[in-house]
Amino acid sequence: MKDKYDFSQGKRGQFYNPDAVFKEPVYLDEEVQDYLSARADSKGIALSDLVNSLLRKDIELIEAAT
Repeated sequence: MKDKYDFSQGKRGQFYNPDAVFKEPVYLDEEVQDYLSARADSKGIALSDLVNSLLRKDIELIEAAT
């Protein structure tokens, strides 16, 4: 890393995008990810699709119980 950096030619806000959408990363425990990855592979779907489907079902159960 340099001691000093020259930002005299920099442009403020050059990469700012007010419409940018940031998604929170979700980290699964290793054994959970391994299990779900195997299930997703056996079904021929993406891991994220399987996880979203399972979470939607959980949300339905939570909403039904309240």
